[in-house]
Amino acid sequence: MNSTRPWALAIHGGAGTITRSAMTPERETAYRSALDESLRAGNTVLSVGGKALDAVAAALVSLENCPLFNAGRGAVYTHDGTHEMDAAIMEGQFRKAGAVAGVAGIKNPVLLAKAVMEHSEHVLLAGRGAEEFARSLQFEFEDPTYFHDELRWNQWQSALLEGRMQLDHTEDPEKKFGTVGAVALDQHGHLAAATSTGGMTNKRWGRVGDSPVIGAGTYASDATCAISCTGHGEFFLRAVVAYDIACLIEYKGLSLQEACRIVVHDKLVPFGGEGGLIAVDAKGNIALPFNSEGMYRGWSKLGVRETGIYGDEMLKC
Repeated sequence: MNSTRPWALAIHGGAGTITRSAMTPERETAYRSALDESLRAGNTVLSVGGKALDAVAAALVSLENCPLFNAGRGAVYTHDGTHEMDAAIMEGQFRKAGAVAGVAGIKNPVLLAKAVMEHSEHVLLAGRGAEEFARSLQFEFEDPTYFHDELRWNQWQSALLEGRMQLDHTEDPEKKFGTVGAVALDQHGHLAAATSTGGMTNKRWGRVGDSPVIGAGTYASDATCAISCTGHGEFFLRAVVAYDIACLIEYKGLSLQEACRIVVHDKLVPFGGEGGLIAVDAKGNIALPFNSEGMYRGWSKLGVRETGIYGDEMLKC
């Protein structure tokens, strides 16, 4: 195998009003370290000729295991004091996909989404049915204490008192977008995308956002690109963001950067869609656009890694 054939990886850990003034040096170091660890996990797969699908899963498992991010172990609390997690994964060669919504007790929802793709004839499983499917494959369930985090608990208590839902990742409770995602191009020329989230703090009635919906928050096609979104899910659902970018590339011949710019800045902003996304195309170009003040993000190509948090950090990907 030609080890110099291009491969690429990008990750995100949520977008929102993320400012230096609200970030302690210790917490910033912790975020950057967690992002870099996720990139390393994906690189380990890609650098030896592994599949993009396995790389995005590995990168997301790393982020789901970190309580700093609203996914897996760091999932926020629902109105009822539980955790309901969503995840999706998609590969670009055959456009196979798997997703789960509203699952509880699953340590790594992205792996359950991958199992839906690989071991069922379905794409999206939800709630108790998805959990029953997980048990049929001997998935290990974690006790609720595994998902307890003091910061998340305090966010929930605050949201309960004020009677509102709350997104993640900012000092502004109205602008917190907590999701993790990864996109990759492997040495075989195949693309993949994955997204995972705990949703909104204090969410009710089985609310599901864009993350597990193929074409809205997650999409991959070898013909165009791989996308993972983070933002206010209702807007990203209505705009079908991930697929819209792929369509602009396929039908209008736009570059990845231009397609992302149009959707994130020209289409989402006018009707209130705040957030961002990560994208990689079939040539290994990477885009990390967002219209919020910041986005936890990182990229890697052939072992070169870079991470960013704030809006004024220009990553050279």
